[in-house]
Amino acid sequence: MTSLFKTTWVEAKLFLREPVTVLFTFALPLMVLYVLGGVFGNEADAGGNGGIVVYGGYGPTNWYTAAYVGMAIAGVAMIGVPAHIAEYRDRGVLRRLRASSVSRPVFLSSQLIVAFLISTIGSALLLVVAFPTTSVEAPASVGLFLMAFVLGAVCFSAFGILLGTVLPTARAAQSAGLLLWFLFMFVSGSGPPPEVLPESLATVGKYAPLTPVVKMLQEPWLSGEWAVGQSVAVLAIGVVSAGAAYLLFKWE
Repeated sequence: MTSLFKTTWVEAKLFLREPVTVLFTFALPLMVLYVLGGVFGNEADAGGNGGIVVYGGYGPTNWYTAAYVGMAIAGVAMIGVPAHIAEYRDRGVLRRLRASSVSRPVFLSSQLIVAFLISTIGSALLLVVAFPTTSVEAPASVGLFLMAFVLGAVCFSAFGILLGTVLPTARAAQSAGLLLWFLFMFVSGSGPPPEVLPESLATVGKYAPLTPVVKMLQEPWLSGEWAVGQSVAVLAIGVVSAGAAYLLFKWE
């Protein structure tokens, strides 16, 4: 336990020194949310968009606020974590950690804890700024939303650790993470209304691993209900990712 605490403390300080992680977790989701909230407002759609009801009939700002909590989680999981682990491998840090008796479970657990903590800080910052500066309304169920956040942050962070395990270099990890972040932003419910996406992009969004995370966050925020199917999918992503990362992880 002492080894895990020390490793986690050091990793947290190192993570916060990464400018790209800070940008995509703290700054960019907030900036995009503010722009989208200013453009679309928070008035629920009544089918005026060519007869198509967009945003599920909910206010756009409510829709996007929950979605961009998901994007804050994704910023850590898909950009920060993979590049961090791959960079450690490139520089031989992982090899030195193994030599200093840091075990695989301790190292991987520290990455998961740090990713969760940074996701929590980034999401809290987004909400603290969003409520007084936009027309967003409070979640219909705060408790269920918090439960969805914890499940989504933990499971998607495990997915990020898997990416860091299989991607060969820090440059490849960061490039892949950036590409996936922007792709998922557009197709997972955080960009254009899903109802107006072309069929090809809607299909990509349907199978994107971030989509169930975003929908699981949106459901308790918008309707006050728990998204059972989406939560099962998120849990499956987390369990499979964690198991695969543990088996595939290499120190060098």
